[in-house]
Amino acid sequence: MGRFLPPDHSLGDEKTLGGYMAVHARPAAFEGADGLSYSVDILTDESGSSSGARRVDGYLLFVRWGRGEPGVAGHLESDVLARGDSEDAVRGTLGEMALDDVKVLLDSLIAAAANPDPAARPWYEAMRDENGAPPS
Repeated sequence: MGRFLPPDHSLGDEKTLGGYMAVHARPAAFEGADGLSYSVDILTDESGSSSGARRVDGYLLFVRWGRGEPGVAGHLESDVLARGDSEDAVRGTLGEMALDDVKVLLDSLIAAAANPDPAARPWYEAMRDENGAPPS
């Protein structure tokens, strides 16, 4: 069941990703170039650098919602968009992204998914002919 929380504009600039999430207490959502609905979240992964220092990578995860009955129909992930020494720093950097820039990124990910780079296909897909049949 949904609940209505009025926006609290004292929490940030709702024209940025992090500000929108703070003001509205929910993820930002977009209609993608494919006509489907997407929600976006900031995710981080911790890893070590070659020097052994802690490094945090940040990227955006777009959850694609199905038509009709609500349900997750897939997702898209950006490449690493920010790196830093702490999760808070990386989240802060990505949170400053303008929502317009997030939408441009989403649409570019949708276009790339619709037209994948043939060189990036897994070997078992590359072995299929143009009709999708396995090699004879």
